[in-house]
Amino acid sequence: MNYNSYETSYTSYGAGGGAGGGGFIPGGGSQQSPGGRKDYTQDSLRPVTIKQILEAQEEPGGDAFKIDGALISQLTFVGQIRNISSQTTNTTYRLDDGTGSIEVKQWVDSDHVDPAKPKLVEGAYCRAWGKLKSFSEKRSVSAQIIRPVEDMNEVSYHLLEATATHLFFTRGPPGGANTGAGAATTSAGAGQQQAAVGGNYGGYDLAGYNQVAKRVFQYLREAPQSNEGLNQMEIAAKLGIESADVARAGDDLLAGGLIYTTVDDQTWAILEAD
Repeated sequence: MNYNSYETSYTSYGAGGGAGGGGFIPGGGSQQSPGGRKDYTQDSLRPVTIKQILEAQEEPGGDAFKIDGALISQLTFVGQIRNISSQTTNTTYRLDDGTGSIEVKQWVDSDHVDPAKPKLVEGAYCRAWGKLKSFSEKRSVSAQIIRPVEDMNEVSYHLLEATATHLFFTRGPPGGANTGAGAATTSAGAGQQQAAVGGNYGGYDLAGYNQVAKRVFQYLREAPQSNEGLNQMEIAAKLGIESADVARAGDDLLAGGLIYTTVDDQTWAILEAD
């Protein structure tokens, strides 16, 4: 993956253009701007989770947002359709990706109706491309394109790519210094950090995390579990730690890209290192 594309270019994901499709590029993309509509292919495109969308920092004026300290223009995410509301001029979808839910509105273009367009149904997964909007303190996404997910591997792939992009902006390029837009500063070198970790964390760097976070991470690493991971309440009970403390530790580990949510916000699994 070319992480630099998130700073200086754009990715296609099937929405037009040729960069960084990640293997999930349907054939319907186009770089043209038919009917005089705005050409969105020159905007940066960032893979995100719905949680990141809901927590994005709104810039003064309300027309721009930042995630991890970096301005976002266009965004793409994958979610399950919970509800569909169709009107004459637009269709509104309620999408849920396990980290949160948000409304996605797509305007109907009566001049460009495609009878062969795949039908979206409730319960199915889809990928959306669009722009974040905020009105009366309620956030939504104005979508240019929404298409069904035909391969469920795309869901897992997207979550991993969103995590990788988050780490790029917060920790810098792989193997490099912490130069990302929102990177945290540290006075210890890499060798000092690793020495300060202590314990067996399987090569993961937990320097800077408190003891509760380290215990939660260690338990997630070693406890028998399904692909869905372990629930926060189970972890708290097994470790004898208050659930609120486990929740805070989980938030820290999620923010650091060491774990990810699975079936809900309180169920976590380790993000395996290469």
